[in-house]
Amino acid sequence: MQYLIGRASRLGNRETNQDRLAVLEHEGIVLLVVGDGLGGKKGGALAAQTLIDTANSLFTAAQLPIKDVNRFLTEIMVTAHHGIKSVGAAQQPPLTPGTTGVLCLIQEGVAWWAHVGDSRLYLFRDGLPLYRTQDHSYVEQLYQDGRISLDNIQGHPMRNYVTRCLGLTESDPEVTLSNEVHMKTGDILLLCTDGLWEPLDDAQLGFIIVNGRLNDALNLLAERAEQVSYPASDNITGLAFQLMSVKLSGKTAEAEKSGQHKPVDPLDSAIGEIERAIKQYESEMDDGNT
Repeated sequence: MQYLIGRASRLGNRETNQDRLAVLEHEGIVLLVVGDGLGGKKGGALAAQTLIDTANSLFTAAQLPIKDVNRFLTEIMVTAHHGIKSVGAAQQPPLTPGTTGVLCLIQEGVAWWAHVGDSRLYLFRDGLPLYRTQDHSYVEQLYQDGRISLDNIQGHPMRNYVTRCLGLTESDPEVTLSNEVHMKTGDILLLCTDGLWEPLDDAQLGFIIVNGRLNDALNLLAERAEQVSYPASDNITGLAFQLMSVKLSGKTAEAEKSGQHKPVDPLDSAIGEIERAIKQYESEMDDGNT
């Protein structure tokens, strides 16, 4: 598996950056991690870093390839949750820090992801957002219930109020998990905090991230998000993975080698991908999960 990685993290108009990101790689398997420490609580950066450290520790100790990926991703979130509570309690004076979290594991061209809070994952194909996680937030719930329109989300006074996070609750966090997704060459996964996605719509994200080198595009997105949201710009963090090649086998590899596959109209292909994505996630959309 060959791939490209892009990353960006900006302070925004804040005193400290409480966002954290990590790219963990071993034996051709990649684990992406992004955390956004909750700004309304002290120790947000500590909470987000604990998520990174937990992911690194469990990934390093894991037997690869990982067979039950959803169980593994859930273990990271739950272990980080308890770690955050312990680290906070050990501070003088004690703290109750919290963080959002989004994880993505890619092995052999197949991706799985998990999230808690309003840090997002997007899957882009040819610049089109085939999928994005559904925020665990008060405003997102209002929108899903039909109580506010899409236009009312940005600027809503409670838009930053998350309904799930790591570290603050006595009970284990409720982690939302994806199905496995077989990626195609050129597909881009974007993990980001609300400081990046909130000022920009999905079309802007997709258009910029597929035009130009991945790392340059991600830094351009971060810069634009900061400019659009200034002077209220939050910490801005994005982490992107682009699949460049997957080892082919059987008839698929033979067809690629012999050139016997038919040319596909780009528009028909894009429409078909969107329709397949909708069908794939239809059950999850119906019950409100991502």
